[in-house]
Formats: sequence, structure tokens, C-alpha cells
Amino acid sequence: MDVHVPAAAAAALRLRGVDVLTAQEDGAGRMPDDELLGRATSLGRALVSQDEDLLAEAAKRQVDGEEFAGVVYAHQMRVTVGQLVRDLEMIGLAGEPKDLENRVVYLPL
Repeated sequence: MDVHVPAAAAAALRLRGVDVLTAQEDGAGRMPDDELLGRATSLGRALVSQDEDLLAEAAKRQVDGEEFAGVVYAHQMRVTVGQLVRDLEMIGLAGEPKDLENRVVYLPL
């Protein structure tokens, strides 16, 4: 999860058994978007974001044919923390990382 996602969402997901790593915990809290997405990809983790700039980075990679682990995007004003947690729980527990490769998934589902 990037720095724009509320810490409460990460905590709630962990209580539900979802494996979560925040950018802050990974020491990547100040990385530029391209590096952050690269870091998530190197770890084999989709990047959850509420930052529209990451959408542009993902779109650029799609156009350039550059692989990335995936982006899950939730607009800050259109998704509540509860919706965010429910949807991410479903994605995290029901899917596989490969399901999100080179894709952008918009929340709410």
C-alpha cells in the first residue's frame, strides 16, 4: 500500500488474514511513483493506491509493454475505508498475485 492509503485499512486487512506491506514499513514511503511501482513489482506485490499519479504510471507501463505487478486504485472521495477493506480482502484472499499482473483494478468492485 502506498502512503495515501489509510493505515486503518492495513490494520483491518491484517485482522482478516490478508498479507499487507505498506510503503512506510518497507522504507519506500518517499519513493517516486515509478520507483514505488518498480519496488512492488520486484516484491511480487500489487500496489494499492489512492494516488491518481500512479494510474498514469501504470498506463505508461501498459503502453510501453513494461510488466508490473498490478495496481489497485480507489479514489479517496468515492470509496470508504470499509469498502476499501472489503474489496481488498476479497482480492487478497480469493485471488493470486498473477491475476493482477499488468492490470489496473478500480475500487469499489
